[in-house]
Amino acid sequence: MGNVLDLAAEPGQPLRALHLGAGALTLTRYLQATRPGSEQVAVELERELLDFVLAHLPLPEGTHLETVIGDARESLDRFARRQFDAVVLDIFAGADAPGHLTTAEFYAELARLLSPDGVLLVNVGDDPPLAFARRQIRELLAGLAAAGCSDGDVAALGPADMFTGRYPGNIVLAATPFGWPEEWSRSLLAAGPHPAAVLTGEELDVFASGA
Repeated sequence: MGNVLDLAAEPGQPLRALHLGAGALTLTRYLQATRPGSEQVAVELERELLDFVLAHLPLPEGTHLETVIGDARESLDRFARRQFDAVVLDIFAGADAPGHLTTAEFYAELARLLSPDGVLLVNVGDDPPLAFARRQIRELLAGLAAAGCSDGDVAALGPADMFTGRYPGNIVLAATPFGWPEEWSRSLLAAGPHPAAVLTGEELDVFASGA
């Protein structure tokens, strides 16, 4: 996900970022380190987790972070008049993920929060045969279509062996409202992990179908 964020704007340019699922605020820290002055929002359901992280791993000086305690989807209304250069969804734990965060309707809501040059990132963890990850690609494609984006706006990223469907792990889905730039694929493959894979277009459709 950090590799994609590196491509989202000119190096060092601040981003407006919405993180759904705070975790240890890893990407928040990454953006502050690589794009100082970024305006960031983190939504986290578990107040105790966020308090623990901030107490034991304070954010770098100068970090601009607004924190919201609540459900990722129920919290979206407060951002209706805002646009983000990056929206990051990092909540999923395979098929046990909250159902209301796995639908095309939810992905359409996220897409509508993106700036014209924005990027949506979804971290999907799953176990073989990756039925959940494949379904999330289909739901994301449908959500983007509902939001006025095309099928060519989505890529699936990860270690190449993840796309065999034989191993547990994570696949990152990336979507843009302006079409997936081929130069991004080349940059992401070069950045790794090695060997890496970037699935778009027909390759993505085949993987998502389970064929």
